Amino acid sequence: MAKRFEQTTGPSQRQQRVAELVRHALAEVLSRGDLQDDVLTKNVITIPEVRMSPDLKLATAYVMPLGGRDEAAVLKALEKNKKVLRQEVARRVNLKFAPDLRFRRDESFDEAARIDALLRSERVARDTLKPASDISDDDNE
Repeated sequence: MAKRFEQTTGPSQRQQRVAELVRHALAEVLSRGDLQDDVLTKNVITIPEVRMSPDLKLATAYVMPLGGRDEAAVLKALEKNKKVLRQEVARRVNLKFAPDLRFRRDESFDEAARIDALLRSERVARDTLKPASDISDDDNE
């Protein structure tokens, strides 16, 4: 009987490598305008991350239109053109099976904006400023 290794917390190196290949293939197809869809051709779409399932049969692409405009329309257009995109990815990435594509809204930009707003808040700014007495004590040492 074969030994089973414990599942690590993150994706394997193979998953990461294939995800990056799929991301590049999707970005190339979308940037070249190979699709005959008005929504996809008029929007610049960013694909910051693709995650692969452990069996490499499912790719989840996190997408965001530039400026965050028309998010729902872009996701709908990507879902509508999923079959053509899968064919193009299969043509560009040499895998045994072409991965099924899922498209999700990338929320990392929202999270970065939230953290930035927290760091700029008055409460945090107040905590990061040193009182004048602490500064003079540090200079004397």
